[in-house]
Amino acid sequence: MPVEPVLVTGAGGGGGVGGVGRRVLERLRARNVPVRALVHHDDERASELRAMGGVEVMVGDLTRGADVVKALAGCPRAYFGMSVSPVFLEAAATVAAAARESVGLELLVSISQMTVSQMDLAGDAESRQQRLHYLAEHILDWSGAPVVHVRPTVFMENPLFARVAAASIRRDGTIRLPFGSARTSPVAAADVAEVVMTLLLDPDPRTHRVYELTGARSRDMTAIAAEFSAALGRDVTYVDVPYQEWLEHDLENQDLPDHVFEHIATMARLHGENRYDRATNAVAELLGRPPLGFDTVVKDMLAR
Repeated sequence: MPVEPVLVTGAGGGGGVGGVGRRVLERLRARNVPVRALVHHDDERASELRAMGGVEVMVGDLTRGADVVKALAGCPRAYFGMSVSPVFLEAAATVAAAARESVGLELLVSISQMTVSQMDLAGDAESRQQRLHYLAEHILDWSGAPVVHVRPTVFMENPLFARVAAASIRRDGTIRLPFGSARTSPVAAADVAEVVMTLLLDPDPRTHRVYELTGARSRDMTAIAAEFSAALGRDVTYVDVPYQEWLEHDLENQDLPDHVFEHIATMARLHGENRYDRATNAVAELLGRPPLGFDTVVKDMLAR
């Protein structure tokens, strides 16, 4: 086990959808691995991290070079993750520059998005956040840092499911989404966090530089509704909603920041275009077990 701490970003504020940063930290501590957590605010969540033991909490900003350099010092391995944010690219560039200058950095695991694998510089169909991830991967690669990119597909905990679909399930037992007959393969945040931890603790850093993570299989929303039905013990049906109607009546009442709203709205549109019909074996190959299903998250999702 590492003697030096592993740097984990995004652990205080949840690290974005699904709280991957916090989950990575918890899994590392379960293995008695020392962790340095870079958090944005010294608040109750930071106090909770300190109370865990074995966690050095450092307050800083991922867009401030001095903070990132200080956080990386003495950490041979690090995880970079950040919430959906307009300053994501600035943060990634700062991390890349700091990683390039860091002495003794062996591995940087960076969380991205699977849409990046289908993108090019001239494309304009994706959200601004997805384009920031595309550029961030390039910047991290150009830095020469020992970076591994983890590209999950849509999270089961994404607002598409955890907020919008959950609201209609609670209301009338329906999943209202504008996906048509398109297929998708959502992945659990717990699986993504376990993959990140596995990579961080690998005694010989991987030769692969990209890992694309999905659920066990790609299927349409009628099949996913059946999974919800089985997990809840009551009927849940999928209702295909016209995209514009869904934006106005389902997504707009979620009170999301503009940048997040645009990102989630774009993900819904790309789902309708079947851009998420992807399935890989990476989770099973890395973890030695099948990916988790919706049955592991649905009750918590509806309890919110």
